[in-house]
Amino acid sequence: MSQDIRQLVTPSTELLAFGEPTHLEPAFADLRNDLFARLAGHGFASIALETDRVAALVVNDFVQNGVGTHEKVMREGFSHTFGQLDTNRRLVAWMREYNENRPPEERLAFHGFDIPTETMSAPSPRTYLEHGRDYLGVDLDIAGLAGEDGRWSRTEAIMDPARSAGRTAEADRLRALADDLLIQLGARAPELIAATSRAGWFEARTHLTAGLALLRYHAQAAEDIDGTTRWNRLCAIRDAVMAQNLFDIRDIEADRGVTLVFAHNRHLQRNRSRMRMGPMDMEWYSAGAIVAAVAAHRYTFVAGSLGRSETIELREPRPETYEGLLQRRIGTWGLAAPATIPPAEVRADPTPMQGYFPLDQETVDGADAILHVSAA
Repeated sequence: MSQDIRQLVTPSTELLAFGEPTHLEPAFADLRNDLFARLAGHGFASIALETDRVAALVVNDFVQNGVGTHEKVMREGFSHTFGQLDTNRRLVAWMREYNENRPPEERLAFHGFDIPTETMSAPSPRTYLEHGRDYLGVDLDIAGLAGEDGRWSRTEAIMDPARSAGRTAEADRLRALADDLLIQLGARAPELIAATSRAGWFEARTHLTAGLALLRYHAQAAEDIDGTTRWNRLCAIRDAVMAQNLFDIRDIEADRGVTLVFAHNRHLQRNRSRMRMGPMDMEWYSAGAIVAAVAAHRYTFVAGSLGRSETIELREPRPETYEGLLQRRIGTWGLAAPATIPPAEVRADPTPMQGYFPLDQETVDGADAILHVSAA
């Protein structure tokens, strides 16, 4: 049993993924902050969170260069209401303080690796495509094709295929334009980077990638197929884009050091992710499963596990469950090797409102370590 996560980092590790079993228990984000502080300066130079990648550019400008204010970046730099979390406030403040008197090459970087969607809504691709268009200096009427932003962002556009804008002629034209803009960005990379900067070029690619991802997401939302298949594909698209974002982040960070990744276990685990949503049983490959398959030894996954929690009113686990076995071995929190965890029962007491996904054999077998918090 250990509390030193550095022992998991091999010379080939580029992405150290730390999963939380629920978004509602802050103990895991607290540990994330502490672990990142320990890892900073010891081969780690960046962190990537489950939040909108484009919005996170605002956070990175603040932590690296002091652009904006702490309050502004917490309002504008996070999606999924994650800017309201005190753990994230403290992470951003600490990163800014750490970077303040260091040369640029030694400053920590902040990334998001999600797309700007909520469960039942997704925004218009307009602003993302317009950023790429303006960077390239081409004349395209993106707004005319996209129309009113509200027709994309309303809940009905995702929930009801008949009311989606994703399969219209205008949407098809926007997808073709987005693809062409990305090709232009790559083809003109030498001149564009010389005229602006490498960071500016990557920022344009981030915007265009997000715009194209949103168009694909909306196109899938418009498919008039059975609900389970439709939502499975939406989950798959989201995680596929998250995986691509992680690869893009590694392009940026390759020469600087390892990236610590933090998200829900369901986005980072190597095995297939499963979730019940109403009457539907969802199943798809997570971003972690995709990255692990492609990057292999460059990806390390630590699965989060929770014993009990006052915050989410999670009771003491039964002794025959995976969490119960870990509970007897770990005092406050600690890392356990999967090979030392015998087969056990899957915990059955969590409720959907707690957002807690219990450990199972597949998740344990696919992890490089289990980080168990005994009580929070």
